[in-house]
Amino acid sequence: MKDLLLSVAIGDIAGMPYEFMGRTKDYNAVDLLLPSNTYTDDTVCTFACAEALLKGLDMAENLWKRCRTDFYRGFGGRFAKWLIAKEIQPSYHSYGNGSGMRVSAAGFMAKSKDECIELATRTALPTHDHPEGIKGAVATALAIYYGMQGKDKDYIRHNVLDEYYPNWSGLTYATIKPDYGFDETCQQTIPAALICFLESKDYVDCLKLAIALGGDADTLGAISGPMAYAFYKCMPEELIVNAKAELPEWMLQVNEAFDQFVNQ
Repeated sequence: MKDLLLSVAIGDIAGMPYEFMGRTKDYNAVDLLLPSNTYTDDTVCTFACAEALLKGLDMAENLWKRCRTDFYRGFGGRFAKWLIAKEIQPSYHSYGNGSGMRVSAAGFMAKSKDECIELATRTALPTHDHPEGIKGAVATALAIYYGMQGKDKDYIRHNVLDEYYPNWSGLTYATIKPDYGFDETCQQTIPAALICFLESKDYVDCLKLAIALGGDADTLGAISGPMAYAFYKCMPEELIVNAKAELPEWMLQVNEAFDQFVNQ
C-alpha cells in the first residue's frame, strides 16, 4: 500500500472547512475538495509522530520541533501553550482527541498487537498521558492495525469498539448523529469515528459520514480516514493529488519513507 499517512491528511484536509462555521449534518452537502481546504494541526502532529517512530527520534522533542515550525495550524490551547514554552514541558495529562488524530503511524507499522499498543502509547505520552488519552490512541491504532491484518468489521467492532468503549457498543450512526455535536475529547470522538468507519461503504463514504456528524470534522476525518484506508486499501487519486499539493516537502519525504518501511 502507498500513501499510508496521506489517509490521515486527506481526512483532515477534507474536514477542515467543516470544523467550525461550516459544520453540517447534510451528508449530500459534503464536498471533500472545497477550494478553501488545507491541512491542520492534525496532519502536522501525525507526520511528526510518524517521523519520530520511523527514525527512532525522541517523540516529545520531534513533536515540539515540527509543530513549532508550522504553528498557525489550529493547535488546541493547552498544546499551543506546551509548544511555545522555551523548552519541552512535562505532559499536561490531556484526554483530548489529539492523541487519536496523531497515532495512525503506530497502527500502520506495527507487526503485532502488543507492538501496536506500545507504539500508540509512545505517541500519546508527551502530552496525552491521561488514561483516556492513551486509550484513545490505542483504540485508534488497533482499528488501523486490524484493518492492515485483514480482519473483518465484526472483529474490529468486537475487539476495539466493544472492548474500549463498551458504552458505545450497539450504537449506530443513525442513533448518535442527531445529538452529536462539537467535542474534542477522546471519549466522544474515537468511538464516533469508529462507528463512521464500521458503517461506511468505502474511504470516501467514511469521510463524508464523519464530516456529516456535525462535530470536530477535521479530526473525525483524520481518525476515521486511516481506519478506512487500512481496511479498504483504496483512496481516490484526486484526493491524493490534492493532499500532496498542500503538504510541505518534509511531510512528502516522511510519507515516502514510511511507505517503504511498512512495505519492506
